[in-house]
Order: sequence, then structure tokens, then C-alpha cells
Amino acid sequence: MEENKTEEKEEFKTISLKKYVWPDEAKFRAEQAKNKKLKRIMVVVTIVAVLFGWLGGSLLPYGFTSSLRHMIARGTTMSASKKIQEVMDIMENDWFFGSGIDNLDERLTDQALAGITTNDEDKHTEYMSKEEMQAFTQSINRDYVGIGVQYINTDGTSIVEKVYKNTPAEKAGVKPGDIIHTVDGVDMSGKTSSDIKEAVQGKAGTTVTIGFIRDGKNIALKITREKVASTVYGEMMGEIAYLQLYQFGSSTPEEVKSYMDDFENAKGLIIDLRDNGGGYLDSVEGVSSCFLDKGTTVMKQEYADGTVHETVTKSDKYSNIQNIVILTNGNTASAAEVLTLALKQQRNDVTVVGTTTYGKGTVQVSKMFDDGSALKYTTSKWLSPDGTWVNGVGITPDQEVKLHDVFYRSFSNMEDDESFRVDSVSDSTADAQQCLDYLGYTVDRKDGYFSSETGIALKQYKEEHGLKVDEVLNKETYDSLRSAVILDWNTTHTHDIQLEKAKEILHG
Repeated sequence: MEENKTEEKEEFKTISLKKYVWPDEAKFRAEQAKNKKLKRIMVVVTIVAVLFGWLGGSLLPYGFTSSLRHMIARGTTMSASKKIQEVMDIMENDWFFGSGIDNLDERLTDQALAGITTNDEDKHTEYMSKEEMQAFTQSINRDYVGIGVQYINTDGTSIVEKVYKNTPAEKAGVKPGDIIHTVDGVDMSGKTSSDIKEAVQGKAGTTVTIGFIRDGKNIALKITREKVASTVYGEMMGEIAYLQLYQFGSSTPEEVKSYMDDFENAKGLIIDLRDNGGGYLDSVEGVSSCFLDKGTTVMKQEYADGTVHETVTKSDKYSNIQNIVILTNGNTASAAEVLTLALKQQRNDVTVVGTTTYGKGTVQVSKMFDDGSALKYTTSKWLSPDGTWVNGVGITPDQEVKLHDVFYRSFSNMEDDESFRVDSVSDSTADAQQCLDYLGYTVDRKDGYFSSETGIALKQYKEEHGLKVDEVLNKETYDSLRSAVILDWNTTHTHDIQLEKAKEILHG
């Protein structure tokens, strides 16, 4: 039998415990969850993009996607503050002709810089490529490896204009007036000045054979190339010293001094600055020092902010030189004008003879880039010692003397198959008449009408120069006449009436 008895039972309750999460830990966990979500989204987007690109490239032609890209590009607006870069990007990437141009970026950059520096206010500021800067520097210093001649190229005919002293050309017997016909057997007819320069110049010590036409005859001269540097030529003309300055290069002051040392007994000095386009201002200061007392003002430079800088001579002058005549023409410019006014305004024995100078009254400096290119830009205007500014005006000579009209002509282009006879009219006939008159032949007119007197003069010229004797003006005779004028000008002073006037002044 059961006993009726009461038992006590224990009860247990589970209490759940939670870790306390600090605020910074909660923020960190939220950021982790957010990053995981973003990663999943990026994976999905990447997969979709790859699939879309694959499908687009497989199902759609490239032309369609390219056209779409261009349409989108055309529809966007470019930044006005980045015009240059925006245009460069388009020209490099979307310009139709760009793919066919080598070194496109360099070419576009050169063109852009040339455009930036081209303006109506100042034609002397310009960007120059490496090649242009090298040519510019060489044109001032006149130093190169070659034979030592200066020639003019007109309508494909290259005529030697000057043969410099102590050069390979002079030693070989080249003469002014010679026509360059062949170089190492290659015909130079119709070639440009650049073509001839490239053919004639070369490495020092190498030889070049040049065929010349002289008075209608062919001669061949073998010439050894050497380094040529000549900005000055000088000689004694009786008791008168003659000094011709072609440019104001880095070596010009020393070249002038070397000639001046030989002019110790000169009774007067002619400084020929005709066709001298200028050069370095340091050079003109050095040359001025030969003729002005030490510390004398050569020129003043006025800058945009109004400041003025004076350039003065730094050495003693040659005291033996008394009475100077300076020869000028329309191509006398810049540093040559500085020298002219420096001497004219500060010596009482200087006379300027010739025609009005060019009138360049600004100063440029060249700032180099590390690739050899440069920016040549105007920094100031220059004034003469008394404050005269010649810009656009030039220097009027004390005695104006013009040369023969043949030197102020622009010669016509006469073709090889052209010829002119009595009663015809042409520009080439007018050129020939000017040449004949200069050379001393009797012509009754110089207007281009082929008169009987013109025919007689032409026949006489041909007979004296070994050409077929008739009264016909052909290309051979035309070139011969021009060559004869240049030959006479460079080998005699008969027709240099400006030089003769200078001598007359100095002889008193």
C-alpha cells in the first residue's frame, strides 16, 4: 500500500547572457557589413560589364561602337579653361589625318606655340623648333662646315654672290658670278637653296666636286670642306680702311679688332653695314668699344614697367681712327642701327651715306627649352644715346645715294624654252635691259619693249661673252647677264657709287 506523503521538487531557470557591445565596436561591425555588400555589388557589375563588352564586340560591329563613341564625344561640352589641352586631345585621338603623321604630338605642339607667338603687334616674337633655332644661331654667327661662299637662288638658278677670304672656295678659285651647275655629278638646276646647301656642306676634311658655269663655260673644282666662320671682312683701299660687317655674331668684336690692328696708318674708315640685319647686343657693345671712349653709352633699353638700362662701352677705343663713313641701306637693321646711331651721335666725325635703314627698334632674347627649341620674344625697346627710337622709321642718311636700279628689281621667272626678239615685250627683257645698262652697254629704253637698239646691245654682249651671237634673249643669255652683274659688283667697285661717295668724303 502507498504511503500518502508530500515531496519538495527544485526548479531551474536559464538566464541568457549577452555580451555588451561598445559604441566604437558597433560602428566597426557596421562598416564591415557595408564593405561586404559593396564587394558583392562590384563583382556583379564587373561580370555584367564583361559580358556586355563581349556581347557588344561579338554581336555589334566596331564601326557602330566607334560611331557611338564619337557621337557621345561630339555631344559633350569641353572646358573653356582647358581649351589648348582639349584641342590637343582631339587632334591626337580623333583627328582623321592624325594617324598618318609621324611625331604628331611634337608637330601639334610646335604649331600651337607658333600660333600663340604670332601677332600683329610684334612680328619679331616667335617660337622656334630645334632646327629653326640652330639655323637662326648659325645665321648670326655664320659658322658652318662648308666651302665659304654666299649664293642667291632665283627660279632654280644658284649664283655665287660672295666668296669669303681664306676659305676653301677662295683657295680653289671660285669666283662671284659662278653658277652652281652640279655637285658631285648631280645636276642642281631647279633645286632649292636648301637642296644646294645640303649637297655642298658636309663633314670637315671631306671633298666635294662642284661644277660651275662661268661665262657660258663649264668648269669643275674639287674643294675640301672646312669650318667657316666669317662675320667681318676688311681691307685697305689705298689710305682708306674698309670694314664690312655682315652680322653681329659672337666672334664679331674679335674679328673687327683683328682688322683694326692692321689699319694703324689709315686716314679714314668706311664701315659697311649694308644688308647687316643685326645680331647680338653684346656684340654691338664690343664693336662700339673700338670707336668710343670707355664708359660711353651705346644704347638704352626701356622695359614695359618703365625701367631703363644703359649699355656702355667696356674698353678703350682705337684712337688712330679719325673720320668715319657708315654705309647703310634698307636692310641695315637692329644692332647695325644701334652702332650707326651710337657713333653718329657721340662722334663729330661720322657721316652716314646710302639709303634709309630698316627701322627695328626692339630687343629680343631667346629662352631655350631642354629639347633645343626656343622662344624668342621681345623684352624691351632700344633707344639711341639721345633717346631716339627708330622703330618703323629707320635712320635717314646724311647723304642719300642710291645704287643702279638693277639692285632694286625683282627679277622675273624666265622658262628654259622661252625666247624674246625685236618688237616683243616682256618683264625678262626689262631685266636684261637693266643688266645691259649696268654693264655699260648702250640701251635706249628699260621698259621691257625689245627695241632694235636692245638687240644690238644684246648681240654685242653675247659676242664678248662667248655665247651664240644673235639678237635673241634666251634663258642662257638671261642667266649670263644676271651672273655678269653679280660678278662685276663683287669683283670691282666701279658701280658702287655709295662706296665711291664714302671715299670722296674721306679724301676731303
